Parts: sequence; C-alpha cells; structure tokens
Amino acid sequence: MHLTTVSQDHAVFHEGDSVHRIENLASGTQHEVFDTSFETLPDLGKRVARFATVNDVHFGETQCGVTADPDMGPILSVPEQSTPYPEVMNSGAITEMLAIEPDAVLVKGDLTSDGTEVQYARFLEFYEGAFGGRLHHVSGNHECYKLPEIRTGSKIRVDLAGVTLATIDTVRSGSAGGTVYPDDLDWLTELSRESANPIMVFGHHQIWDPATPYRSKDYFGIQPNESEEFIDLMAGLDNVLGYFSGHTHRNRVRYFPQTGDFPWVEVACVKDFPGMWAEYQVFEQGILQINHRISTPEALDWSEKTKLMYQGTYFDYAFGDLSDRSFVVARF
Repeated sequence: MHLTTVSQDHAVFHEGDSVHRIENLASGTQHEVFDTSFETLPDLGKRVARFATVNDVHFGETQCGVTADPDMGPILSVPEQSTPYPEVMNSGAITEMLAIEPDAVLVKGDLTSDGTEVQYARFLEFYEGAFGGRLHHVSGNHECYKLPEIRTGSKIRVDLAGVTLATIDTVRSGSAGGTVYPDDLDWLTELSRESANPIMVFGHHQIWDPATPYRSKDYFGIQPNESEEFIDLMAGLDNVLGYFSGHTHRNRVRYFPQTGDFPWVEVACVKDFPGMWAEYQVFEQGILQINHRISTPEALDWSEKTKLMYQGTYFDYAFGDLSDRSFVVARF
C-alpha cells in the first residue's frame, strides 16, 4: 500500500492495481490512514484557476526499459496487436485531466519516441483533439535527435487568473542533455518586468545542482554553466515562483541556497511507472502542485508491470517522496 497523492481534502493510496481514495478530509490537518501518517495541503482561500501538465509521453515507443547497459533489464513491450502502451497511458491521463476541466494543459517535451512527423501527428490527434486551444507544448530531446527536428515551445506565454505560465526551449540538437538560451533568459527577464501575475516557468530538461563537485561536460539535463546562469537569474526575479520540468522520469523537488524556497521541480513520465500527470490549483493565497497517478484499469495494469525495471531500482527512483508529489509551490 503506497500513499500516492494528498490534496486539501482527499488522499489516494495504490495497492497494486487497486485504488483507495479517502475523501472529506480537513485541510492542513494531520491524518492517519492505513497506518500512514500525512498532512493534507493547506487552505489557500478561493481557487481562481486550475491547469495540468504532462511530460515524456513518447508516442510511437514500442520498447520500455531500454538502456545502453543490456544487463539493466527487463525490457518490456506489448503484443503487436495490442494498443500501444503510450496510447494506453496517454488516454488515461487525458481522461483524468478532462475531468478537472483545466484552464490550460501544458506538455513538457518528449512528445514522441523518434521525432517523426507520424508520431507527432498522433500526439496532436490525442492532445489537440481533447484540449483544443487550451493545449500548449514544448519539444524534448526525442524531437531533436534527427532532421528535420520538431522544434516547438520557446517563449510561450499563457495568462491565467492569478498566474502566468512561461515556457522555454531547453533542447540541444542531437543531444539528450539540455541548455538554456540567452534569448529565452532575456525574454524571462522582460516578462518578469511587465507581468502583473506571478510567473511559473516550464521546460523539458532539469537543472544541474550547483553543489555537485564534478562538472560534467555532457550532463543529462541543463549543462552546468547554463544551469548556473539560469539559477542566478531566477534568484533575482522576485515574481517567478519556480521551474517545472520532466526528462528524468522521476518525481523530485530540489531547493538551492541561491534561490531559497523557489522549487526546481521534476515530474515523472506518463508512459510507464508511475504514470503521472500534475495538477496545479491557483488560489488567492498561493498555488498547489498535486501529482496524480494515472488510474484507469488499463494504465495501472501497464504501470504495475514497469515499476521494477532497471533491476528493481525504478520504483524508488521514479516515485519519489510525498513531498515531491504534493506540495505548496508558493504562498501569496
């Protein structure tokens, strides 16, 4: 039995493919359910907006768990005549996101497996078909390994009640690692000056930890030099609330001394365990992030099969702590 999600008034536990939803809980209060202690998220006043994000949706992927090390299995797939697992997982995510009637939906990269036009068209068929003009999306590394690249998502601004969403392009052509570009940083600086709303920034790649003693020349996320520039900029922009990424296929929130209580957030992928999407509730007094495990029966059947990939290490790596999945982004 695992506690997956906590909101202001409910909690969700998963036990294999069984889902236990505990309703009517008091906000900001300590509770104990199934021998698990937790605190519900606080009351932040009237809700004024709600939006959702997903990342690493990987339309077109046919093998799950592939790495450069053949001993890090298992590699999983579904029978050729079955619905492709990325479509199973994304269908579940879309169904659940539609149920909350989001004001916007943002897809944070790795829309496809191989960056083909056919795979990108399939992504749009699912997501644009469901959300229309509420959909916004950025490219990930999987869209930019080969030519022609599918490059989208730089400098998108979405103004909602109580918050502005801003996207940046973090992709380096032909590389799994990422970067931030000077013109995107300049744009964020200008946006910070002119926006009446607080701002949340979204991109595909995660930040490098400046406390890391070794400066990799090919880091899997945003490269060290560019990460430090990004962190320094965020430290000086008081109305920017956090940076929200994907790419690592894990739930993780980090805080750095330079940026105080500014969260550097990663959300787990859609395509396999734990199979998650993130809900953001914007209130008059703050913003909450609430991650949801995709819980349609078909999605749970697949994500349960994939939770012990990489020689059994994937569950702990990808799932994260409750504080990585349900937390206060900012208070006003």
